[in-house]
Amino acid sequence: MNTTAFAPLRCTDPAAFGRVAVLLGGSSSEREVSLESGRNVLEALRARGVDAHPVDGIPALVDALVHGRFDRVFNILHGNKGGGEDGVLQGLLRAFEIPCTGSDVLGSALTMDKIRTKQVWMSAGLPTPKFVRLPPGADLRAAALALGLPVFVKPSCEGSSVGVARVLAEADIDAAIEVARGYGGEMLMEQMVVGDELTVGILGEVALPSIRIVPKGTWYDYNAKYVAEDTQYLCPGLEDEAEAAIRALALAAFRASGAGGWGRVDVMRDRASGQLLLLEVNTAPGMTSHSLVPKAARQLGVGFEELCWRILEQTL
Repeated sequence: MNTTAFAPLRCTDPAAFGRVAVLLGGSSSEREVSLESGRNVLEALRARGVDAHPVDGIPALVDALVHGRFDRVFNILHGNKGGGEDGVLQGLLRAFEIPCTGSDVLGSALTMDKIRTKQVWMSAGLPTPKFVRLPPGADLRAAALALGLPVFVKPSCEGSSVGVARVLAEADIDAAIEVARGYGGEMLMEQMVVGDELTVGILGEVALPSIRIVPKGTWYDYNAKYVAEDTQYLCPGLEDEAEAAIRALALAAFRASGAGGWGRVDVMRDRASGQLLLLEVNTAPGMTSHSLVPKAARQLGVGFEELCWRILEQTL
């Protein structure tokens, strides 16, 4: 297991990539984040001489592929239902025999579903907070009281903190019920871990330095992730043996979930016990000015342009 060093670049000639589609935007709830990520990736690849072009959403990509316009895809769509992280895009590109960055069908589909990812982790003996699966129409109040407050309630198949409700006390349950009604699908109710919020980027076989996230407010919500300028990111987030442990755990979780290429694993460290607990995997993480994988890569001397190049060369 390599957690510290990158292999030399496999390729130095941008012509080797051919014509590259940077797939961005789409129609998921994370469209705006994806557009910003895509613009950054496009600029970075072009700066290194790659023949890269923006493509907004899967239908536009299908049209381009039918006409043979691209040799490979840099996928920076986020989310599902028109995003590129749920396995649908990956199956399409496999049918077209077009290489794509990131995870394949299984890893993408599984990790988009938080509940089933946690079930796989549990079967592999990997630690994750206690949770309850809530099918549509489930009794949230009974589930919350049975699991034990405080809890988070969130859609099983959304990202970027979309649709997350916090239930700190019984009085908060009604608001969480309203959030759940707005999504209609399966919800995940997860026991809240009080402690440090951390994330570990994965690039090939390398676990990047962890990042500890310290929002100015109480929670690392959508605003703290993508808007606020006062969120602190401490990298590496842990020290010595604890840092080695979280990076090893993140790699194990990434592999167990079938993910590959590059991504990010989110982890909580319980303040009372120090235990590391896995939350979720992102198979096409953000590449915005606030995003975490680029921050961690810089700690190992890999700038944004090189990071994008390394991700793209995984498709060769």
